[in-house]
Amino acid sequence: MTAEGEPLWEPSPARIQSARLTEFATWLGRRGRAFVGYGELWQWSVGDLNAFWGELAQWFGVRWHSPPTAALADASMPGARWFPGGTLNYAEHALYPPCDVDPDDVAVLFTREDGLEETLTWAELRTQVASVRTALAAAGVGRGDRVAALVPNSPVALIAMLATTSLGGVWSSCSPDFGARAIADRFTQIEPVVLVTVDGYRYGGKGFDIRSTVEALRAELPTLRATVLVPYLDEAATLPGARAWAELLASAGELAFEPVPFDAPMWILYSSGTTGLPKPIIHGQGGILLEHMKQLALHLDLGRGDRFFWFSTTGWMMWNLLVSGLTVGSAVVLFDGNPMYPEPDALWRLAERQRITAFGVSAPYLQACMKAELQPGSLNLAALRSVGSTGAPLSPEGFAWVYQAVKPDVMLSSLSGGTDVCTAFVGGAPTLPVRAGVIPCRMLGCAVEAYDEHGVPVIGTVGELVLTEPMPSMPVGFWNDPDGARMREAYHETFPGVWRHGDWIKIDPDGSCVIYGRSDSTLNRGGVRMGTAEFYRVVEELPGVDDSLVIDTSAAGVEGRLLLYVVLADGESLDDARDAIRTAIRTQLSPRHVPDEITAIAEVPRTLNGKKCEVPVKRVLAGVPLDKAVSEGALKNPRAMTPFLPVAR
Repeated sequence: MTAEGEPLWEPSPARIQSARLTEFATWLGRRGRAFVGYGELWQWSVGDLNAFWGELAQWFGVRWHSPPTAALADASMPGARWFPGGTLNYAEHALYPPCDVDPDDVAVLFTREDGLEETLTWAELRTQVASVRTALAAAGVGRGDRVAALVPNSPVALIAMLATTSLGGVWSSCSPDFGARAIADRFTQIEPVVLVTVDGYRYGGKGFDIRSTVEALRAELPTLRATVLVPYLDEAATLPGARAWAELLASAGELAFEPVPFDAPMWILYSSGTTGLPKPIIHGQGGILLEHMKQLALHLDLGRGDRFFWFSTTGWMMWNLLVSGLTVGSAVVLFDGNPMYPEPDALWRLAERQRITAFGVSAPYLQACMKAELQPGSLNLAALRSVGSTGAPLSPEGFAWVYQAVKPDVMLSSLSGGTDVCTAFVGGAPTLPVRAGVIPCRMLGCAVEAYDEHGVPVIGTVGELVLTEPMPSMPVGFWNDPDGARMREAYHETFPGVWRHGDWIKIDPDGSCVIYGRSDSTLNRGGVRMGTAEFYRVVEELPGVDDSLVIDTSAAGVEGRLLLYVVLADGESLDDARDAIRTAIRTQLSPRHVPDEITAIAEVPRTLNGKKCEVPVKRVLAGVPLDKAVSEGALKNPRAMTPFLPVAR
């Protein structure tokens, strides 16, 4: 095993010197703000929010249509007031980034799993957004109107989103592989005026027609004024009463940008909805713009000439972060389909072919590549400078695999944040070293602390991840939550005036940290508390285990049973696997965490975004009826819950 904290990468002096983070720090120094090292810079960024975010907006060259009176007028949580009086438009910065790109340079590179490709220059992207903007305006879309989209990660999604935000409208998207109930649970809450949809999608070499789902959805959306059909699966596809996407692209119009307040609603993203309707989370134009520019330029070191990729669907917040690559002048690489089709190394071959400089995926994807013993480094990845990982904690072995099998000189950035803020709180920086299993830093402007059960900050000990100061990309609100009660309950009830995120984190004295999984699914055995991420690391490293789910049935101070469910590799015997699992847990974790029962299952239940359903399964095992424990529409594989029902009975 790779030891947590083992040194893996050190940025060279040349790389540190050329980093955009260094450029920003040097610029601050010329303005009388000199800092020694990242730690001092971070401390200032959370200690003087008004100065930090104000300087950042100036350094990026944010285009104000009317200037703000301050960066932060009120730091209350919830209720922080950012850049009052300022007006701007996100789409203007995405299409005309402040770094002045060449109109003939490539802005978008798209690949579908079956080989379909499309490339757009900045000029072509602007022209198509102008056309769709004109058509949407003609359909009555204006400031605050919602445009819902059932589209894959493709140029269509990007163009329609930018057209919507240029008008001051509000964009909300779902991946077309979501189930009918999951889509309706989301879009019916926000009352869209326009629906943009594909006729179907491709995944794993197969085509899936979704027009019957769309017809049923439209019947539940009485506010719709127009439907736009994109023939994505079949060029001849039609839908009664729908306009063709080609009609919108044929609309002649000028590109213009509606100036809106900094906190004007721009996107609606959704919580997982595992225990009820998904919460529609409203993100503001200015908060997203400034936070994403900070994250992408200063922490992922992106800029003009880079090619930025993150594997995502339009139903995950990483798509929103991906397309924001345009705001810092990077080209964005879009991929739609199965990441391991037609071969397990499909995405790595994409990185080679498209000369990707920043390559982002989920931690489970990297772990799967490691278990499959892939060797992406045998490809020509000369352009690759960074690898990103998120969605779950990446094990120390996963860290080491990147440096052994992908490329020894890359910045591996393991990120942790959430849909709630549409960004990461903790991650990497191009000036900091990388150590196995350790996240190098708390990101600039993110006042992350670990709280004990009494709300006291702790260092070197696992605690609740909280933010003690506001961030611009915190939600403007939840849809249909006029008094903010649902939002206060979600984030501020446990520690008033503080944001509780729901993860376990350990912060070390040097500011680096480790995420241990969700705090509502902790394994507490005989007073020894452990995050599920540690447990999965040990179990899923075993060659006979493909996936796993662990549940501690303890409740209300009464210790229950520790139940482990495993998905076994083909040909693996549960009897053989049990002994190996118990030995590994006893020797690598603790004897107290050896499961009381180990059961084989066909698949682990997951949310639509691939998160393991630890809490819903625990609720079912506690006797909560399935329909009350989890919303079927929130699950990627609803049938995976079935094996737990007899156990509950």
